[in-house]
Amino acid sequence: MATVTRENIGLLNDKITVKVSQEDYLPNFDKAVKQLSKTANIPGFRKGMVPAGMVKKMHGQAIFADEILKTVEKELMGYLQNEKVEIFAQPLALDKEAKTFDHNNPSEYDFDFEIGLKPAFEVTPLAPGKTTLTRYKIKATPEMLNEEIERLQLRGGKSTEVESINSPDNVLGLNVVETDAQGAAVEGGLQKDISFLVKNFSAATQSELQGKKKDDSIVVLASAAIDADKLVWFQHDILGLHEDIAAKYYKLTITKVELIEKRELNEEFFKEVFPAEEVATEAAFREKLQSEIEKSWDAESRNRLHNDLFEVLVHETPIELPKDFLKRWLQTGGEKPKTAEEADKEYPGFDHQLRWTLISDKLIRENQLDVSFDEVKEAAKQKVLGYFGGAATDGADWLDSYLERLLQDEKFVDQTYREMVTQKLFDWAENKVNVKEEEVTAEEFAKLPNKHHHHEH
Repeated sequence: MATVTRENIGLLNDKITVKVSQEDYLPNFDKAVKQLSKTANIPGFRKGMVPAGMVKKMHGQAIFADEILKTVEKELMGYLQNEKVEIFAQPLALDKEAKTFDHNNPSEYDFDFEIGLKPAFEVTPLAPGKTTLTRYKIKATPEMLNEEIERLQLRGGKSTEVESINSPDNVLGLNVVETDAQGAAVEGGLQKDISFLVKNFSAATQSELQGKKKDDSIVVLASAAIDADKLVWFQHDILGLHEDIAAKYYKLTITKVELIEKRELNEEFFKEVFPAEEVATEAAFREKLQSEIEKSWDAESRNRLHNDLFEVLVHETPIELPKDFLKRWLQTGGEKPKTAEEADKEYPGFDHQLRWTLISDKLIRENQLDVSFDEVKEAAKQKVLGYFGGAATDGADWLDSYLERLLQDEKFVDQTYREMVTQKLFDWAENKVNVKEEEVTAEEFAKLPNKHHHHEH
């Protein structure tokens, strides 16, 4: 009869030995041989009439080894389940050399495995009074407001394509690529197509651009190409980036040069920008637009608060991990084996994510932070309405059928669920820490350091 024994070999690291005898695997071996004899195609024998002895002679060794390993796996998994052992990943085989099996001489075999045990821990940063974080409040300045109004006026204005840059009011189509100082593209760096007004560049860059035509390009240092009072706006609203870009280089390739007649600030224009609002005057338009700009910054501020909360939870929750076991698992647990050096290099990022997985799973489970299918369905609908904008109307027949197909996509549903339950976790955890509010400028916000950016366990 099979036996399973267990002993500790290190921090949260145990060895499990599974011993199997003939009576554990031979019945299954004989059954597998008989089954194959009914289906095997062997020349000289009718299908279903192949003698068991012939099957053993031709395939016995492979079937024998397979049934032993199946038995061992069944015993191992049964033990872990019955004993409720919480482990990381899968058990690792400690046997370095393949065992020699002989189906003509069945014997007793033992197999050694090691397991990494999940630790018990408390999420101490959420203890009352333990953690204080900052929510930043960014006010839209008159300059930010004027720049956004001009951008909207140009976006809806009548355009005429011209041959070369000859005015500060030219609007350029630009392909932006992050490079080094010599103009060589940075691997994994930004690549984006934008529209940008010439007069929003610094005076020196405007001068450099004069006379340039379609397909011409220049390499610029961000802090030299855009004046300091506009750099955060360019980074955030034009490039869609959150990190400081002042020291980065970009290659700007001109794809179009236009002269655009600005839209008038009238009720027709206000209605196009805010179709669902009653905005009749320039003062009301400015007020509404300022509110929208600040909402966008509020969302950025909330994301930063949640990111700071994430880093505090990961780095300040005391969790012991079986580091050596996990590095060995990294070497052998993926699609292709890794060297010890590759596992060492990959481990810090793996450790960081693993800690978050342990913490988030614990908080979600213990506080019953769940998301219902109806909530997922509603979120999916809002995503679709966002994708199609004015082309989508809530209640339209095509929208219902599109949603139904979308919700049959397991990958989409799983991703949406994970996003929602993670958001619900952060909303819950935010109320467990002290949050102070601080008003800053957009420039100050963009230059705030990242919490724990260089910390490693």
